Amino acid sequence: MKKFKTYLIAAVALLGFQTINAQAKVAHVDVKEIMTKMPAVLDAQNQLKKLGDTYSADYKTMVDEYQAKIKKYETEASTVTDAVNQTRQQEVQDMAKRISDFQDTAQKDLQKKEADLMQPIETKVKASIQKVGKAKGYQYVLNATDLLLSDGPDLTADVKKDLGF
Repeated sequence: MKKFKTYLIAAVALLGFQTINAQAKVAHVDVKEIMTKMPAVLDAQNQLKKLGDTYSADYKTMVDEYQAKIKKYETEASTVTDAVNQTRQQEVQDMAKRISDFQDTAQKDLQKKEADLMQPIETKVKASIQKVGKAKGYQYVLNATDLLLSDGPDLTADVKKDLGF
């Protein structure tokens, strides 16, 4: 009799879970596809590339100047006093530090700029996904990139349309 009650409870629980599961409407959307083709993202990437190219050019100029100075100082080292050589050595060390600091600052600036540019876009995409999902009556919209099986309705085209591309 105890086994029968246990099986009955298990059966009722299983039916309850299946009913709840059947009532939940789930769809998916490919956020990666949306983000890679969205005009605002492409504009942001172009801005970041231009900024990165500027930093790269400045970095290259600094390194070229550093290398030229080292070469000059090495060739003149034997013809100048020890005091001058020490001053030059300190100057070269300071230049190396400035280059390193510039590289760190440039990297942080690029990361901050990327976050500043992408955050409003990501917010807009998320809002669009929520809007389309609610309008179509879905309770859950999952990112297709994270799914092992995405056999249900795909809202990617609807979200793209809502975003205007």
